[in-house]
Amino acid sequence: MNTGHAKTEDLVDEVDIHEYAKRGAKPPPARRYRLQIDRKPYTWPGVSITGRDLLELAGKLPVESFVVRQRFTDGRVVKIALDEKVDLTAPGIEHFFTFPAEVVNG
Repeated sequence: MNTGHAKTEDLVDEVDIHEYAKRGAKPPPARRYRLQIDRKPYTWPGVSITGRDLLELAGKLPVESFVVRQRFTDGRVVKIALDEKVDLTAPGIEHFFTFPAEVVNG
């Protein structure tokens, strides 16, 4: 039965998603994905990552106090919700960046 997932022996060891974005190519299935958060390199052991995972990886705690956004090579910027999954094999992901969540005085 084909589950749509690559076999372990078919996986690339590590993929830099920024490099694939610059080439306009879709990253292949891999054991680990190298990504950038706030211009710093990180490695993630899976094909998808949540907003919460990105903030924790970058040491932005408590995660509820921060917002994470995803930048694409075409200039689009998309906010990632804490529990939203990002497919690291999606083409065009340039990097992620964080900033403090807005505080509303009231």
